[in-house]
Amino acid sequence: MRKWMAIAASLCVSAAAQAQMPANYETLVKSVTPRVVEWRRYIHENPELSNREVKTGQFIADKLRSFGNIEVKAGVAKTGVVGVLKGGKPGPVVALRADIDALPVTERVNIPFASKVVTEFNGQKTGVMHACGHDSHVSILLGTAEVLSKLQKELPGTVVFVFQPAEEGPPAGEEGGAPLMIKEGVLDNPKVEAMFGLHINAQTEIGKIKYKPGATMASSDWFQIKVKGKQTHGSQPWGGIDPIVVSAQIIEGLQTIVSRMSNLTKAPVVISVGRINSGIRENIIPEELTMAGTIRTLDNAMQKDVHEKIRQVATKIAEASGASAEVSIDTKTLVTFNDPQLMSRMIPSLEAAAGKGHVFETEWTTGAEDFSFFAAKVPSIFFFLGGMPKGVDEKKAAPHHTPDFYIDDSMLDVGVKAFCQLVFDYAKKK
Repeated sequence: MRKWMAIAASLCVSAAAQAQMPANYETLVKSVTPRVVEWRRYIHENPELSNREVKTGQFIADKLRSFGNIEVKAGVAKTGVVGVLKGGKPGPVVALRADIDALPVTERVNIPFASKVVTEFNGQKTGVMHACGHDSHVSILLGTAEVLSKLQKELPGTVVFVFQPAEEGPPAGEEGGAPLMIKEGVLDNPKVEAMFGLHINAQTEIGKIKYKPGATMASSDWFQIKVKGKQTHGSQPWGGIDPIVVSAQIIEGLQTIVSRMSNLTKAPVVISVGRINSGIRENIIPEELTMAGTIRTLDNAMQKDVHEKIRQVATKIAEASGASAEVSIDTKTLVTFNDPQLMSRMIPSLEAAAGKGHVFETEWTTGAEDFSFFAAKVPSIFFFLGGMPKGVDEKKAAPHHTPDFYIDDSMLDVGVKAFCQLVFDYAKKK
């Protein structure tokens, strides 16, 4: 009997946690949905790389200003845009975030609004594509801003709309992304109390939402290892120290950090070498080799431990062969952490947006997000919105960051509803 009473009480609390949405809320969401799709397709067709989102930022700022009651600041963190909407009722300051940059990927998807943009990236000619779904994020947040602007009188508190550039990382030698937005005070004026972000997912069916309390996305570190040997003729390897052979041993050694030195029952670890540069001619053993790659961890202590082990493995293996190795590691993102208490309180909001049978707890992912920098400053939630067409096998859906990446944009309104519901429900919980 006590068990059933506890369940009933829990259901009552969850129901009470959801705010009574304004009477015209559903009508407003339905009205804005076609424009959300239209905006998404325009942005998809006109992508811009990190810290170069000039036209995208102008498009966002123009739309926000057209709503009439949102204070707009452009040029934040170079090309970002921040909108502030002050509600007609007292309440907390809540921030909503969308990233706006595209990737150096040449699109292969056969759609009318496919990107045909071509540019140069790291000295190579490449196409530019929203191959991670940031175009969807921008349109969803614009749709949310329009709906909330029309609900200003009923809106409790203040909403900060954060359109962030350079989530994929600023160009070499430049600042950018979430760290620069934080540095420029985006969380301080007004002072943000909680923050919410979403990411479209190409392997989750449209209409569904996935989330994970605690660590949800990995930290991302980029490493570089320079191995120095001794140059010699390819026919006389004994006359030198071969950095290529040494590096092959280092690469194998890096994988033993994962398989033999890390407690994978605590959290996963990934170490991947993505680039190797060495040599100029087939019959010359070169003097140097440079390899570079990425490290993914989901625990801060393990992250530090892995860094130290990479340095030890690389330098000791090189020394054993008479070579030397220099290791540098650059942290790109932190672990994206969903505040467990906040997550627990806001699950009913996600269920109200997508339907109770369409919201699921998921496993952590070794993908990374610089939303993690926001989440390190204020209690935050980052969740995943389905973008895979119904009936598609998720194992066959093209992954993010690939030329065949595809999003079904017919249910982006679920993202708009989720953001709106989170804003109203969080204020009620206060």
